[in-house]
Amino acid sequence: MANKKSSVKKEVKKQTITPLGDKVLIEELKTEQKTASGIILPDDYKEDKGMKEGKVISVGPGRLVDGKLVPVAVNKGDTVFFQWGDEVKIDGQEYYLVNESSIVAIVN
Repeated sequence: MANKKSSVKKEVKKQTITPLGDKVLIEELKTEQKTASGIILPDDYKEDKGMKEGKVISVGPGRLVDGKLVPVAVNKGDTVFFQWGDEVKIDGQEYYLVNESSIVAIVN
């Protein structure tokens, strides 16, 4: 009798991250990098100017000030400019986990 393998597929649940405090999870928006003369630069070329643009994926509840919860000023889905953050990888996708104070502007 032949050995049959089960064809049952395992359902893989996608990971989620909920930031704590005034932390925000941001997915960096990749923009095509082009020189002034029109040469398109490869993806692995990074010229870090200290400012990145990204989409807010999830937001922490806020921070405590004088015993009161002050909510984070950005919302899920906002496009923002941010400076610093810790890189995290979720299901193979790269994100930044940043403090609210590292977000410098909301793009309208």
